[in-house]
Amino acid sequence: MPALSNTTLARLDPRVAVPHYDRREVTPGIVHIGVGGFHRAHQAMYLDELMNRGEALDWGIVGVGLLPGDRRMQQALSAQDHLYTLVVKHPSGEREPRVIGAMLDYLFAPDDPEAAIECMADPAIRIVSLTVTEGGYNFHPVSGEFDIDNRDVHHDLDNPAASRTVFGLVVEALVRRRERGLAPFTIMSCDNIQGNGEVARGMFAAFARARDPALGEWMETEVAFPNAMVDRITPVTQADDIAELASEFGVEDAWPVVCEPFTQWVLEDHFACGRPALEQVGVQLVEDVVPYELMKLRLLNASHQALCYFGTLVGYRYAHEVCRDPLFVDFLLGYMRHEGSPTLAPVPGVDLEHYRLTLIERFANPEIKDTLARLCAESSDRIPKWLVPVIREQLEAGGEIRRSAAVLASWARYVEGIDEQGEPIAVVDRLKDELMALAAENRTRPTAFIDNRELFGDLIEHERFRDAYLTTLGSLQERGARATLETLIGE
Repeated sequence: MPALSNTTLARLDPRVAVPHYDRREVTPGIVHIGVGGFHRAHQAMYLDELMNRGEALDWGIVGVGLLPGDRRMQQALSAQDHLYTLVVKHPSGEREPRVIGAMLDYLFAPDDPEAAIECMADPAIRIVSLTVTEGGYNFHPVSGEFDIDNRDVHHDLDNPAASRTVFGLVVEALVRRRERGLAPFTIMSCDNIQGNGEVARGMFAAFARARDPALGEWMETEVAFPNAMVDRITPVTQADDIAELASEFGVEDAWPVVCEPFTQWVLEDHFACGRPALEQVGVQLVEDVVPYELMKLRLLNASHQALCYFGTLVGYRYAHEVCRDPLFVDFLLGYMRHEGSPTLAPVPGVDLEHYRLTLIERFANPEIKDTLARLCAESSDRIPKWLVPVIREQLEAGGEIRRSAAVLASWARYVEGIDEQGEPIAVVDRLKDELMALAAENRTRPTAFIDNRELFGDLIEHERFRDAYLTTLGSLQERGARATLETLIGE
């Protein structure tokens, strides 16, 4: 079985869709930093769609990896001419494989930061897009301020041409463009952060200001940072996915991507140097992304947190197992209807009840096998951005908060590191040691976890929240997750 490459495309099983365009005619127009499964199932897929229509051939993607783990993907994709297979997994069991050809190159920045900087400084590059995760923006979860004390940030300020961070690389590329009389590229965030474009603007400008106050002011005024809402469930590729693709479709792909059928991209139409005609392939270009992004963050993303800790505690390991359990479905819909949704403004063109029910259907897709471990990872970057704002707004409005408080309690119980069957839980979080130390005090000092003002601010001072949290935490310890959910639903 030949490995996936430009030369083997024509020999693939006809059930595998391949690019209709000549990849030799595609030229770079976008640098994407943080190439993971989501980018390859989403942004790169939309560009591939455009190219299959004979459009956007000057908008090819050059990937850039920053993290040590990115080296393996760079090597895998380079060996197959940067082609990869996207496999859509339908709930019926149907598989829909398709080779994506929109990526032209992948640079591993730690090996050669100069190459990454010069690539972005090339006048052909008009967009630099990002999926660097919620934690990649280097801001304090409560204050929102840029962490100027970050060691790598200090390194980049002193060594711009050998930068390690996304901030150092991008800002140095913009400096060079400005020196050469070139227009700045657009910086397009595709991460799950409320106002991701505005957050990106603030963080990049803060870094630039630390380097040179005038440079920071120039970035804030001259560089475009469109806001965006992105959505497609894309679990981590497993060895079984690779083996299934080879056995069923005869495709030898070192790193395919699997995803659900649903996809959505709502994008603010604010670009400095042009953009692909993304509206031709279903992207919603709007003036105001905020209603859509809040809907997604507070219903989809926050609901993932609502299901993952409780689900893990009772012994489930996949999202679809949780969302085929009526008890959990009632809890999730209760959160979405009575706590998440009341914090939302009207969303143009969206029936919220249909959206809520669709989320349950998506989560329950048994073919995706989205692990609860993935959803539980890096919670300290997620909970403050997705769920804490719901609690704050509901407290201010006098609305319900007991389910949201229960989610925080379930996180505190989860971080104790053992489920209700006595099985160990592998906590994955940048603050793992600190969080587990706090959770170890759950029984002796029940407010220890929410005393953490770095994550929760002053929530502990709100009696209604504190009482709801303590009630659920105590119930989880004494009665377990199922009984606790039954009580929450009964109330």
